[in-house]
Amino acid sequence: QVQLVESGGGSVQAGGSLRLSCVASGYISCMGWFRQAPGKEREGVAGITKNGGASYADSVRGRFTISKDNAKNTLYLQMNSLQPEDTAMYYCAAGRPFTYCTGRDGKAMGYWGQGTQVTVSS
Repeated sequence: QVQLVESGGGSVQAGGSLRLSCVASGYISCMGWFRQAPGKEREGVAGITKNGGASYADSVRGRFTISKDNAKNTLYLQMNSLQPEDTAMYYCAAGRPFTYCTGRDGKAMGYWGQGTQVTVSS
């Protein structure tokens, strides 16, 4: 049984930083961070393949950094220069074992965390 548990969300002012964490248990392949704001579609923010290849949405490239600590089975998202448009519920997701995925295609992800809220005020 795969479980993903996120933490690290909160409220910050524009220009601030937050770091999200996601502890994974079980066998998985790629991992990624997704976000969804009210009334908007889900967006694949950042993903990392099983081999460590990272990719980012244009909206966050240069501000967000995804990383993974394999020894701790933990995925991170360092978010800098946060803007009000980054306000959303952020979800950690993982792909099923023995499948290739980049971590940014929601349809390819087999497991999801419960989400953590990020609120950025101007």
